Amino acid sequence: MTSSEHQEHTFSTRLVSPSSVSAEPSKVNDYDSFAAAYAAANESNLVNAYYERPAMLALAGDVAGRRILDVGCGSGALSVALRDRGAMVSGFDSSAGMLGLARQRLGDGADLRVADLGSPLPYPDDTFDDVMASLVLHYLEDWGPALAELRRVLRPGGRLIASVDHPFAVNLIHREAGREAECDYFDTTKWTVEWSMGGRTTLVSRWNRPLHAMIEAFTGAGFHITVISEPEPDPAARELFPEAIGAEPRFLCFLFFVLQADEHSGVQSPHGPGDGGRYGSA
Repeated sequence: MTSSEHQEHTFSTRLVSPSSVSAEPSKVNDYDSFAAAYAAANESNLVNAYYERPAMLALAGDVAGRRILDVGCGSGALSVALRDRGAMVSGFDSSAGMLGLARQRLGDGADLRVADLGSPLPYPDDTFDDVMASLVLHYLEDWGPALAELRRVLRPGGRLIASVDHPFAVNLIHREAGREAECDYFDTTKWTVEWSMGGRTTLVSRWNRPLHAMIEAFTGAGFHITVISEPEPDPAARELFPEAIGAEPRFLCFLFFVLQADEHSGVQSPHGPGDGGRYGSA
């Protein structure tokens, strides 16, 4: 793919005011409405294809034979990469549109389900060796119920590998826009951007929280941290995005964690042990 073709599949972002969300709440985070455009951008842009996804795969390491849950799997790019490395992958997402694209990639036999992170998940206790939570936790204001469920479906000693918006980067975005009053680093703050891609625009809201709040949530859910990472982009990005990498060879965008489920955490899901009955849908 040429540099110009990469540009066609990228998307631009613009910070918007909180009032934009209250004006049209039904149009926020509606991934069904822009699934195809987002999947195309995610496939080849700098921050997803050559920064976030390679970092997640590097942190996962050798996954051959491991049972992995892809949380918020979207169109399945990470699931495919894990399966190609020998993992047995299941995935869920709240967007039926995104899951439809994932099924096209992974096949009708793939274990893909519509479910909401933060609600009871449709998996038994101790099912997975690893859980991959790629850019999904930051859509939640309260991480407690979601982390408890992920801890429940992980075997003791299993890993949660997660990426989230870097809290300092989000704070910097607001400061550079002259809107630092809207995002105090030490608060848990909802913030919204307008994404433009494939001729479409949409509003996306996420929750930014300081590093100490993330750590408290992880440890409170029965995990201990083994890795915190602020990686470099994939080396291939230097040739594909020479202007961007030339200007910023290292940049803050996402923050990555490898967390291990404690053998005896004593923490139970608020939905009850083994509750995989009802779960949300898009």
